[in-house]
Amino acid sequence: MKEFRVLLTSINHVKDFVTAASMCSCDIDVTSGRYTIDAKSIMGLFSLDLSKPITIHVLGTEQEAAEFYNAVKSVVCE
Repeated sequence: MKEFRVLLTSINHVKDFVTAASMCSCDIDVTSGRYTIDAKSIMGLFSLDLSKPITIHVLGTEQEAAEFYNAVKSVVCE
């Protein structure tokens, strides 16, 4: 499992993030506070507080995690 944080500041960031997650065959969870949702759910993402960074958990192989990370690295918080 790989964990990192992202900041989705626009609707386009959210759409691009969900598209990248949907192309990944493994499960990806998004955690914000006490809520955990599926990263492939655009409605779920919009139900979270996106004004703060959210935590991403990629539940797949190292290769799948690296591919997803590279697909969304423009919104990754270091």
